[in-house]
Amino acid sequence: MKYNTIIMNYQVLGRSDLKISEVSFGCMSLGMDDAENEKLLHRAIALGINYFDTADLYDKGFNESSVGKALRGKRKDVVIATKAGNQWRADGSGWDWNPRKDYILACAEASLKRLGTDYIDLYQLHGGTIDDPIDETISAFEQLKEQGKIRYYGISSIRPNVIREYVKRSNIVSVMMQYSLLDRRPEVSCLPLLQQHGISVLARGSVAKGLLINKPAEPYLSYSEEEVQRAKDAVAAISGQQRSMAQTALKYVLMHPVVASAVLGIRTMEQLEEAAAEAPRLNEAEYEQLTAAVPIQDYELHR
Repeated sequence: MKYNTIIMNYQVLGRSDLKISEVSFGCMSLGMDDAENEKLLHRAIALGINYFDTADLYDKGFNESSVGKALRGKRKDVVIATKAGNQWRADGSGWDWNPRKDYILACAEASLKRLGTDYIDLYQLHGGTIDDPIDETISAFEQLKEQGKIRYYGISSIRPNVIREYVKRSNIVSVMMQYSLLDRRPEVSCLPLLQQHGISVLARGSVAKGLLINKPAEPYLSYSEEEVQRAKDAVAAISGQQRSMAQTALKYVLMHPVVASAVLGIRTMEQLEEAAAEAPRLNEAEYEQLTAAVPIQDYELHR
């Protein structure tokens, strides 16, 4: 498929002054080669992508370092987001959750160093539970903001009970969460609340691990194999010359006004070109065709 001329759209992130591309780069998918990563990230910038999302957890900090090297010299043209809260064990066997203030503050310093920058545009809590010392965690983010080390903060969470607490108690500008035609749970429990409070969603997983585009159907979340196939067929039915299946899945996510950007895990130049290419938005009939394909569900846990 030949992709159309690039015309990137931009959205303001929540109540911040950050204007981010509606298609953004999830850096977790980058490899371990700095030179290859730089090629991908520089091409992304050329295509209009300006939001790059990483985390201290990815590749034990290498991901941040590689992203930082690639974006050096382009700092004023990009919005850099990273995350903290997962602490690698000393033996490297895995990580544990740590939302304590002193740990978040130390993580920010380490991330700034790896990224080679003196400020992070969006600093996110990489998870969260209702049993966390939430006010202490918020205090860490507020302190970093006052010090000018971060511009804004948000959380990465799919737990409605956690999201509600941060909406009530904090100044988050965004919530990163999984959202796709095969995971419409946010439409029930989270999106209306966030829209009401002017908090943007950064949507990940728009192609549902490839099940909406190129992977054989299999059970996903609470959907049966047959339901997954129905969703995939619905995506295929309204895709074609003007829009690939991946672009259709992406446009579904971007239909909701609270979604500021779809964060895509991009591994190859071909994926990047497809993601950034201009494609028509869904019309109301197409949107209804997709939503009718599978029943909407709500979260079963952490409600």
